[in-house]
Amino acid sequence: MTTYSTKPQRTSTDYSADSAVMETYGRAEIAFTKGEGCWLISEAGDRYLDCASGIAVNTLGHSHPALVEGLRDQAGKLWHTSNLYRIPGQERVAKKLAELSGLDQVFFCNSGVEATEAAVKIARRASYERGESDRMTVLCASGAFHGRTIGMLAATDRPAFRTGFGPIPDGFEHVAFGDLKALRDALGSHIAAVMIEPVQGEGGARNVPEGYIEGVRAAADEFGALVIADEVQAGIGRTGTLFSFEPYGVRPDIIALAKGLGGGFPVGAVIASKMVGDAMTPGTHGSTFGGNPLAMAAAEVILETLSLPGFMEDVRRRADRLEEGLMAIAGQHPDKIAEIRGRGFLRGMRLHQTSEVGVLVAALRERGMLTVPAAENTLRLLPPLVISDEEIGIALDLMALALADCA
Repeated sequence: MTTYSTKPQRTSTDYSADSAVMETYGRAEIAFTKGEGCWLISEAGDRYLDCASGIAVNTLGHSHPALVEGLRDQAGKLWHTSNLYRIPGQERVAKKLAELSGLDQVFFCNSGVEATEAAVKIARRASYERGESDRMTVLCASGAFHGRTIGMLAATDRPAFRTGFGPIPDGFEHVAFGDLKALRDALGSHIAAVMIEPVQGEGGARNVPEGYIEGVRAAADEFGALVIADEVQAGIGRTGTLFSFEPYGVRPDIIALAKGLGGGFPVGAVIASKMVGDAMTPGTHGSTFGGNPLAMAAAEVILETLSLPGFMEDVRRRADRLEEGLMAIAGQHPDKIAEIRGRGFLRGMRLHQTSEVGVLVAALRERGMLTVPAAENTLRLLPPLVISDEEIGIALDLMALALADCA
C-alpha cells in the first residue's frame, strides 16, 4: 500500500485560552490559510485531503476558478441592496432552480435553518389560506436534523440538541424513520406537511428504505398534507443527482436548500409550487441579506457548473468508485465497521459500538484527511463533487491506514 501522507506536524499553540470566540464548537487545533481544489493547507504548511467540505458546503472544492471569477466580478460591482428592490441575479437563479426542480417560486435566505424555518412557515400559511387554520402541525422523522433555531429544535427528537433550551414550541410530531405505517397512522386533518430528508446527514447518513418516498407522497396526498424535502445537506448534487429525491420519481411541494448552493458563500433557498407559494404575500416573510448580489453570483456559478453536460454523470461514476472502495475496506474490517451507508458523496461508515467514531476522525486527521462524525457512531465522508479518481484512491488508502492505527 502506498502512503500518500505523513502525519502532519501539529502546532503547539493553544488558541482557545486567549480567544474571545464563544466555545460552541469542539474545534481541532488547526487553522487553515489556503485551499486548492480538494486540499486545505494549514498555517504550518501541512496539506489535508478535505473529505468534509465544510460539512457538505464546498461543492466545487476550494478556490475554484469559476467561483473566484464570479465573486470577484460581482464584488467590484455591487454587494448588497436589500430586497426592497429587484435583484436580477435572484431572478436568474430562481428561474434555474424552478426549471431544475419542476416547481415554480423561490425564496432566498442565508442558511439551512432559515430555509427549513421558511419551508414550515410556507406550509402552514398555505393551509391557513385554504381555510384550514387547524392544519398547522409538521410531521418529522426520528433522527432528523433540520437546524438549531428554537423552532427547528422542535423538528428534531434528539435530546442532545434540545437540552437546556426549553420550552420547545408545539406544532411538530415525530414518527420512526422509514416506517411508512407509523407515518400513515400519524397523518390526519391537523398535519400541514411531512418534512423528510431523503438521506439523513446528521442522523448518520441513513437512506430511506425502498418505496418510502413514494409512499410518503401518496399518503400526504390522501390526507391533504404537503411534502417538504429537506435537501439542505443531501441536495445540490451531493447524492449523485441535483436533488436527492429525484431517483424516486416524485415531486415535493416545498424544497429547502442551502450548504452546497453557494459553494462556500452563505446561500439558502426555498422552492415551492405556485399553489403553495402564492400563499406568501408581501410582509409574510423576509430576509435582509437573503439573495443579495454576491450570494447570487456564487449560486449561479454552482448551478451552471452542475448543469454542464456530463458533470453529474461523472459525479455518479466517481461516487460508485468510492462506494466500492469503502465496501472493500468494510469487508477487511468487519470487527470495526458495521455498515456502509448513504449515496453519492454523502457516505457514512457506521462503526460497531466497540469502536469510537471520534477516534477514527482524529486518526484520519493525523494522517492528513478531514472527515465529519455523525449520529449512530457514524463517520461521514463529504468530499467536494470535483474529487478526482486519484484523490479517491488516496482517501481510501488513508482510511485503511487510519483503521490500522485505531487497532
